Amino acid sequence: MTEPSNQSEMSPVFFPEAQTITVKQVAEWAGAEIVRGDRELTISGVAPLDEGVPGTLVFIDNPKYLDQLEGTKATACLVSKKHLEKVPEGVVPLLAKEPYRSLAKVLAELYPDAMRPLPVTHETSVSPRAYLEESAKLGEGVVVEAGAVIGAEVVIGAGSRIGPNAVIAANCQLGENCSIGANASLQHSVLGDRVIIHPNVSLGQDGFGFAMGPGGHIKVPQLGRVVLGNDVEIGAGSCIDRGANRDTTVGDGTKIDNQVQVGHNVNIGKHCVIVSQVGISGSSTLEDYVVLGGQAGVSGHVRIGMGAQVAGVSAVHDDLAPGGRYGGVPARPIREWFKEMTVLRRLTSQSGKK
Repeated sequence: MTEPSNQSEMSPVFFPEAQTITVKQVAEWAGAEIVRGDRELTISGVAPLDEGVPGTLVFIDNPKYLDQLEGTKATACLVSKKHLEKVPEGVVPLLAKEPYRSLAKVLAELYPDAMRPLPVTHETSVSPRAYLEESAKLGEGVVVEAGAVIGAEVVIGAGSRIGPNAVIAANCQLGENCSIGANASLQHSVLGDRVIIHPNVSLGQDGFGFAMGPGGHIKVPQLGRVVLGNDVEIGAGSCIDRGANRDTTVGDGTKIDNQVQVGHNVNIGKHCVIVSQVGISGSSTLEDYVVLGGQAGVSGHVRIGMGAQVAGVSAVHDDLAPGGRYGGVPARPIREWFKEMTVLRRLTSQSGKK
């Protein structure tokens, strides 16, 4: 049995080897300035700071790793102005306002296949082992892998790929260049362009709506849809319920991590970031650029203002103002939460003294 490699460089087993390019080309892709050194030196890969060797590109963004920067042997380093002087001689500094974002741009050029999930099979069109209703409409270059089921009147935009055993129910609409992962389930859903749905995601199932009473709980029909904007990404195992009497929506560019639950009638704005195991109860609204940390919970019928950030494992029970940072149970301004935790720690410590 072959032993797995411990190298952290991008493995050609899963991704083709990157093309060899010059430092000048890296700077152009990254939108960075070459501060000094030979712009014709070549780069053939990307590596962590502590594993940088000649021919690799590294980056520094976190001061925690400055000691690794000083010892790196990489050919070039993406670096911000505040850390520029720490780049050792022999390493070409590439001055970037946001080194990590610049690195992402370079990686997208070096490894374009990694920008969307890789196909499971080598299908180049519709697998003979997939099931398609005759009324389904597929754009140019659509790939449907084995075991997938495409329902009646489904529309799938050009360049999209449907993974093995994925199910797309009747009347769903997908934009161009979408990726639907293995075993994903879509119903009552409309997707924009370049949407990425990872494996085992469920979109558009019934919202959790019941008219409760002592005589039993009566199911309330869920008549809305799930509508995802362009460039949305939904992580593995996440669920987004369709609306009861209006749509559940996710705005352009929003990224949702694995195992997130989004309830019915929720409206999520543009470019939000929702980390794993978050739960958002029905009819809540997240305005644009909201960030929710892992395992945060949002009660129903609340509004989180534009640009607000909520710490992990916090509980949001009331509306939050735009631009604020919040944490705790219940969520409150983060400085207030920190102050309370400090006082509580002090009281707890004092109570143990004789």
